[in-house]
Amino acid sequence: MGENDCDCGDGGRPQYGPWVWSAYKAYNELLREKLKKKFEAQEGPWMDKLAGELVELVNARWEGGRKGEKSESEILERIHKLLEE
Repeated sequence: MGENDCDCGDGGRPQYGPWVWSAYKAYNELLREKLKKKFEAQEGPWMDKLAGELVELVNARWEGGRKGEKSESEILERIHKLLEE
């Protein structure tokens, strides 16, 4: 195909329409999902532990008082250990 065979718009760029952007977005979404699956397989158990500790931390902060402060510091220590792994 030569230059004159192309359905070009202004500036000599091809006009493919919005479906090219849709295909590009779909490709990126698929890649994003593949990455999520890989991370889930490798890091899932660790992330589950971390998420559990974060939920406990939020709950401890809601409870407040002395019990909350002691519990909060223990949870923060466990989170720190998880982050060092």
